[in-house]
Amino acid sequence: MSDGGFVKGIIVPGLPQPLLAPEKNEGWGRIKEAFEKARQEIAESDADVILIYSTMWPSVIGHQIQADPAPKWVHVDELFHDLGSIPYEFKIDADFSEAYCEAAKARGLMSRTVNYHGFPIDTGSVVALKLLNPNNEKPACIVSTNVYSDRAETVVFAKAAQDALKAQGKKAVAVVVMTLSNRLFTEFIEPKDDHIHSTKDDEWNRKILEFLGDGRLEDVAQLSREINKQIRISKVVNFKPMWWLSAAMGQHNRYKGCVHAYEPVYGTGSAVITLTPSEDSVGDKEYDEENVETYTGDRTVLGEPENPGNTVPKLAVSESDA
Repeated sequence: MSDGGFVKGIIVPGLPQPLLAPEKNEGWGRIKEAFEKARQEIAESDADVILIYSTMWPSVIGHQIQADPAPKWVHVDELFHDLGSIPYEFKIDADFSEAYCEAAKARGLMSRTVNYHGFPIDTGSVVALKLLNPNNEKPACIVSTNVYSDRAETVVFAKAAQDALKAQGKKAVAVVVMTLSNRLFTEFIEPKDDHIHSTKDDEWNRKILEFLGDGRLEDVAQLSREINKQIRISKVVNFKPMWWLSAAMGQHNRYKGCVHAYEPVYGTGSAVITLTPSEDSVGDKEYDEENVETYTGDRTVLGEPENPGNTVPKLAVSESDA
């Protein structure tokens, strides 16, 4: 049995245009081609499982993990239903899902698996698995993004994934479904008119890509709070996918990074990036963000309750974090 761990990290966008309408915009077509390059890297790896952390699956109470061994449905995106339906049938590593859930609980997190017919798998996970694993060559696992988790909770959740892999002696590819800048156009546009929402978004996106192309994953993770301020619509607490990915893969900058594509998808900064562990490094820095192993703190991000005697917070309705 191997020691287990992550053999590759991949960042992909989750909007449906590259899957359903790549011919309508050259950029969407290039994103689809980049998905194919990432698919080849996965196929050539010795990974046992594809672990997807989707920012388009928001959870409110704790962390949810898909554990239906064979989810089957016909998905229609809630925004872009005019693009058509997406029939799917996936192969989920339910044993790993259960192990990840228990590992998260052991580190102090609230976590649960979901396993029933018809549970709505999010668009981002569906797009990622259809393009990265079209024939279910490798089993997958999908986990949610907790709306209120901040850095400590997200880092601990990522480390729980390492625990589960090591316990089962499995190797994994970590796939984060996310955008860089996430400003969507709020009115329908013609595909030919698609562009990054603003020059500022584009400049920040390119800086992030420069870092990741150099393999500087932990450096980007350390900049998450600033990135969130500059180019993210605040749908969830902070820009957390880089925290999860970096913590899952070891919190360092020793990667061979490859930016396969960077294009606008309905105004968002959408990129396909692969990160392969390497002996080469641009060097690690002295970081400000604390490393954490177990989750013990309360979530203070909700602020003080409106009624001091009522400890139940008033939850806001959340949208997906495309």
